[in-house]
Amino acid sequence: MNSTAPALQSDDTRMGDLLALLAYGPDGWGDELLAGAWLTIRLAVVTLPFGLALGLLIAIMKASGQRYFRAVGNVYTTVFRGLPELLTLFVIYNMIQIGVNRLVNSFFPDSSFEIGGFAAGVIALAVVFGAFSSEVFLGAIKAIPKGQVEAGRSLGLSATQAFRLITLPQLWRLALPGLGNLWLVLIKDTSLVSVIALNDLLRQTQVAVGVTKEPFFFYLIACMIYLAFTLVSSAGLNRLEARANRGFAAR
Repeated sequence: MNSTAPALQSDDTRMGDLLALLAYGPDGWGDELLAGAWLTIRLAVVTLPFGLALGLLIAIMKASGQRYFRAVGNVYTTVFRGLPELLTLFVIYNMIQIGVNRLVNSFFPDSSFEIGGFAAGVIALAVVFGAFSSEVFLGAIKAIPKGQVEAGRSLGLSATQAFRLITLPQLWRLALPGLGNLWLVLIKDTSLVSVIALNDLLRQTQVAVGVTKEPFFFYLIACMIYLAFTLVSSAGLNRLEARANRGFAAR
């Protein structure tokens, strides 16, 4: 008589019960997890252009010859690179909302202003991303030989034209590896918005764990989804880097 058969059957039943938890509809959590994953992707994608634009602006300020601009840029990066991302999110979600409401009420007593969870997450993540990406952009700017810019200025280009025609085209290639790393960090940092009740992947996973009492299974699924995001992003970044360096690799 084979005593291992009941054990194997029990394991198969257990695995089937766990997989059933990923079904769509009221009896499963598959649709909730996919909705959370989709929100995570949207949050990261919407944050990226704002963070890049802010980082480039701060880098230009820090590379400026004007002492005031350099001071503002240095203060910005010092503050937002030093503060925890979670604290930055709380500040934007709560304190700025209170301050704006007070300002609005001073002019319109019956009006109110509220920052939604998605907008607060985008602003907070963009502010932090901008602080770190500014250092990447600044390093790329310094890596471009000054003689190229000086040659452009000697040909009659203004400072703005020299930056647009000489510095900016090279900036993308030099900054791409560092920006790629920051993008991977940004994907993971989107999980912070779960603390303001935004239904991202981590939030939906926590709800599923609370209802089903299956923490290991659902957190493992969440890990696999985040890992999938990272692998796909890494593959895309490698292709972008190869394309940006194709002319240099051939030399």
